[in-house]
Amino acid sequence: MTEHTAVDGAEPGFIHDAIDRSDPLPGSGGFAGRIEHGKRGPVLARDVLGRRPLFSERDSIDPTAKTAYAFSPTELDEPIAVPAGVLRSIDGDIQHWTLPQLPAHSEPVAMDRITDAVGESISAVAERDLAVAFSGGVDSALVASAVQDAPCYVVGFEGSHDVEKAKQAADSMGRSLTVVEITHDDLIRAIPRIATAINRTNPMDIAIALPLYLVAKKAHSDGYNRLALGQGADELFGGYSKHVSPADDHRVNADTVRGAIRESIGTLPAQLERDVLTLRSVGVEPVTPYLHDRVIVAALGLPASLLATPSERKIALRRIAADHLPEPVYTADKKAVQYGTYVSRELDRLARQAGFKRRMDDHVGQYIRSLL
Repeated sequence: MTEHTAVDGAEPGFIHDAIDRSDPLPGSGGFAGRIEHGKRGPVLARDVLGRRPLFSERDSIDPTAKTAYAFSPTELDEPIAVPAGVLRSIDGDIQHWTLPQLPAHSEPVAMDRITDAVGESISAVAERDLAVAFSGGVDSALVASAVQDAPCYVVGFEGSHDVEKAKQAADSMGRSLTVVEITHDDLIRAIPRIATAINRTNPMDIAIALPLYLVAKKAHSDGYNRLALGQGADELFGGYSKHVSPADDHRVNADTVRGAIRESIGTLPAQLERDVLTLRSVGVEPVTPYLHDRVIVAALGLPASLLATPSERKIALRRIAADHLPEPVYTADKKAVQYGTYVSRELDRLARQAGFKRRMDDHVGQYIRSLL
């Protein structure tokens, strides 16, 4: 691995300083790579949210050796991911960064801080070679509002929830929209490529990666190699139903809204690894303004009243969006991508048509592995 590809997302000096200060949110959009760090010697480092993937050979004596680490699992024989926030060296793994515990601010202070952070992040998105993955929800629509000349793309089966919502939102915003209509053949061709790229075959990961892969592939074929996404908004701002009453929800261990948000943020490293690898497999880089450190710091200071209540979710983000988007868009609810695009439903249909019945254990997973 050559020196100029030793780090991803930040300069070596920036990562070096973040290590020295033990600062988990030093002001970047994520980083990963190999650096020389004084008395520590060479280390592999991955930021606290794992926004950039990094791997090393499972049985390597020195994981920092040039042939022992990579940014893609396909470049190694037995890749093992560097966990988020970890420094990996010849001496093993050290959890160097953890997500900070920040106190909740008052509503006025919290709104000022998150408004400034989100505004700065979305306005900093450069439109060069950029397309927008546009589902019609508030997350992607707010990003799209900052890049007026970037084309918007939505993906889904004919008549799917996401396609219809995106058409309505684009019309309300006066934006043109490219619809990437999925077919069964698209899924069958894409599954082996995605599974190889992300080194996973479980149905949930494949179902989430498929729409991302197909919309990125179309955008890339149209000449765009950067894709703006609303990633992280649900986790940071309280977008899931389990955030509303966590004490009564078996899906979370926390009993407070802010605790449930923190649990959700903890799921981001695995999600982002999958999504970044999926996009890069077709030559596209993700652009994720909600996942900049400045937004994460501000979001961690949001009180529960600006996150999720029984009547509304992503409250702070919707208040910000109200100044940029028409009312039907910033108030709209949206399904998870694997359901809103009908990909999960059609994967199940394909599995059953291929003889993998629902009564079988992990029937969709068995079908996916049969295509490899």
